[in-house]
Amino acid sequence: MHNSRQLTLQRSIRYFFAALFWIPITFFSLLLVKNTLPYFSFSQNFSFIEERAVLFLKPIYKYSFYTHIFAGMFCITAALTQFSSYILKKRKAIHIWMGKIYVLVVLVLGAPTGLYMSFFGKGSFWERILFMFMAMYWFYTTTKGLQAIKQKNVLAHKNWMIRSYSMAMTAVTFRVYHIFFYYFGVDHLHNYEISLWISVLGNMLVVEFLIFRKSRSYLKTFYTSAN
Repeated sequence: MHNSRQLTLQRSIRYFFAALFWIPITFFSLLLVKNTLPYFSFSQNFSFIEERAVLFLKPIYKYSFYTHIFAGMFCITAALTQFSSYILKKRKAIHIWMGKIYVLVVLVLGAPTGLYMSFFGKGSFWERILFMFMAMYWFYTTTKGLQAIKQKNVLAHKNWMIRSYSMAMTAVTFRVYHIFFYYFGVDHLHNYEISLWISVLGNMLVVEFLIFRKSRSYLKTFYTSAN
């Protein structure tokens, strides 16, 4: 009885912290999608477009931009279904097909257009290098995730796809940091640069920490069952 109560308590605590993690992620992800949709009116009256008016005269840049924001918007939304234990257990077909579409969109649309646009990224030389890294790392982690599941290595697949998702989520975390620093009076350019670096490096560090913790729990379970 005592063990049963302890397990129930541990499960409740786990669900509580999972909710603390996923509720804000879901909220800000859907908010980003909501704020991105107006771009598909193809109006030129957006500050991002106005700042890059000369670039938008080039069809390749213009099409890359709309393709990239569509890919990002789709991937952020689709990824929310990929980490749902309910969908994975009860609606596995949704997980598989949404995963296939996610991989296709990243490898064919999101990462290539992101790499192209990185050459014209806002900020200094180092911010452009960071954008290039993001695009290549997004492509690489997604490819590794695909290879892992083809080899039936579910754990490696999950870890690589979490890394892939962390790059898609930079679009969300960047805006959260940007708002935070804005209220502390950081000027626009420095705010942009700081938010970008913290978003990318922060997402990577958080993901590696989560993977490390999960790996420890898997090892603990394995050794407990072995003994």
